[in-house]
Amino acid sequence: MTLSQHTFLNSQSKMPLIEALRTLISQKNVAFHAPGHKQGHGIPQSLEKLLGKTVFTADLPELPELDNLFAPSGVIKKAQELAAEAFGAENTWFLVNGSTCGIIAAILATCNPGDKIILPRNIHQSAITGLIISGAVPVFLNPYYDPLWDLSYSITPNALKQVLEENSDVKAVMIVYPTYHGICGDIKVIADITHRQGIPLLVDEAHGGHFTFHQDLPPCALSMGADLTVQSTHKVLGAMTQASMLHLQGTRIDPQRISRALQLIESTSPSYLLLASLDAARQQMALYGKELLDKTIEFANKARQQLSHIQGLSILDLKEPFCSFYYLDTTRLTVNITALGLSGFEVDKILHQQLGITAELPMLRHLAFIISMGNTTDDITKLIAAFQILSNSYFSPHSPISSFPHLPIPPSPHSPISPRETFFAATKMVDFNYSLGRISGDLICTYPPGIPILMPGEKITDQTLEYLKTVLALGASVTGCSDSSLQKLKVLV
Repeated sequence: MTLSQHTFLNSQSKMPLIEALRTLISQKNVAFHAPGHKQGHGIPQSLEKLLGKTVFTADLPELPELDNLFAPSGVIKKAQELAAEAFGAENTWFLVNGSTCGIIAAILATCNPGDKIILPRNIHQSAITGLIISGAVPVFLNPYYDPLWDLSYSITPNALKQVLEENSDVKAVMIVYPTYHGICGDIKVIADITHRQGIPLLVDEAHGGHFTFHQDLPPCALSMGADLTVQSTHKVLGAMTQASMLHLQGTRIDPQRISRALQLIESTSPSYLLLASLDAARQQMALYGKELLDKTIEFANKARQQLSHIQGLSILDLKEPFCSFYYLDTTRLTVNITALGLSGFEVDKILHQQLGITAELPMLRHLAFIISMGNTTDDITKLIAAFQILSNSYFSPHSPISSFPHLPIPPSPHSPISPRETFFAATKMVDFNYSLGRISGDLICTYPPGIPILMPGEKITDQTLEYLKTVLALGASVTGCSDSSLQKLKVLV
């Protein structure tokens, strides 16, 4: 071990927030401050039976020893500095409102009202909120679409280059890396193209927080030249749900503007349980990430190999890179089930209710599963056994393959009206079947992953209506619509 490695491991073994909380808990001061439960003494009995009292002893407010999230100078500052070192950033901010607030802050920090920003059409709905709040004008770029798998990936370098030539006044580019299904584009070339315009590359890296810690995973966005990345530390690492990080490097984005943006959209009463979990998750990965991910990748490879031999299933892979998509996160397992004669929503219901397996994301033709360091050998065995039962029950070489409508990709990536204009525009409810050709006032997603099927300001098409009717009938969870039954849609007057 080199001296620099020893120094890194020595510093990364520290957990400033965890240590501060531990000290405060041991003091047992009489509390005349929030929260009202007073370290668990006043919690409802039902909550105590569910969770116990221990966790509530650390549910403390911004006491002097615990620093201030919006003006860190103590333990939060130290914890964020350690995270920046571990994840390869120059500055890191802890987020307690999930990656959603990080995405919004990234747009607020780089775009003024009326400024253009390039985004892929399959961006997360949080980016649309960022557009509404900031007043930035989106230039949507349709992502590469794989008709065989009915999956939208991300934008390609050639597509980005062309749209930048047509929009020289763009202030920032945002991409998704990786996609929900683990596909990663050529981010190095995309960063180079973006930087030649003198503008920053923002990356929704919500599902890539583990990339930094293993050489067999795709490269992390910062190492490929991204200026800013937002990671959902809770999605694949050991932090609590809603705990995320924003990482920054370089000089293209003002760090102070990031801080000011986060003050607008984050809670002024941050949960120290979430902050402490970020501190602990960082330490765990810095010290043991390679070892933990070795086992995770081994589990994922076992699942891929054995599931690929089960009749009626096919597994998303990138053995042959194509169309600027070079990397696949192998810990993200996507299983196509159309040969079983069922939709992904139907398979998801059977797995969850009858076979004890819960997927991350069902769609019409496939299901996605997150394999992480929290999984075990027994988990993988049960997953394989469950799919074997499904194959035995539903697969027949003579059965027709299920046919479903494809994802509705807008024929033009340009919305007639911006999301902000739509948000403040006059709207009305119309019958679903009479909404064709109107301008949507709703942000409608199947959730997860929270990628808009229909966006505010977009024209409603036949393909979109057909898709929404199909997924709702098959049991998908549809959010964002003013009428949850979808009998009516909100449109602009």
